[in-house]
Amino acid sequence: MQDGVTPFHVAFPVHDLAAARLFYGETLGCREGRSTGEWIDFDLYGHQVVAHHTDAPIERNHHGSVDGKRVPIPHFGVVLRWNEFEALAARLRAREVKFEIEPHIRFQGQAGEQATMFFFDPSGNPLEFKAFRDMASLFATDD
Repeated sequence: MQDGVTPFHVAFPVHDLAAARLFYGETLGCREGRSTGEWIDFDLYGHQVVAHHTDAPIERNHHGSVDGKRVPIPHFGVVLRWNEFEALAARLRAREVKFEIEPHIRFQGQAGEQATMFFFDPSGNPLEFKAFRDMASLFATDD
């Protein structure tokens, strides 16, 4: 648990548990928790994310627009410290993960300025990781 923040829990579908184990464990560096032949718990920066096996299609065709970019929705991820974000981006590049939206700075010079990146897991689940130089600006507005 980071800085007293209560961990969130999210469960999501995957087509291949072995591919999920490799991606979340090796690529993202998540510690594995409990698991069965149908699901795997992962520790994603102190949060519990659970990959559940499914044979059903995972439909991911919705997008929103942010700064003129097509943002996949729904998505999940974690707000990281700036240095953690940079380290994760470097790790993903080294492992040749294809970015849906390359790491970049959004809202530059505005309230809520942040680094962000989007990519997909092997089952097509969209993930967003972001960082703020000043975590106090997480919910800042221009008001």
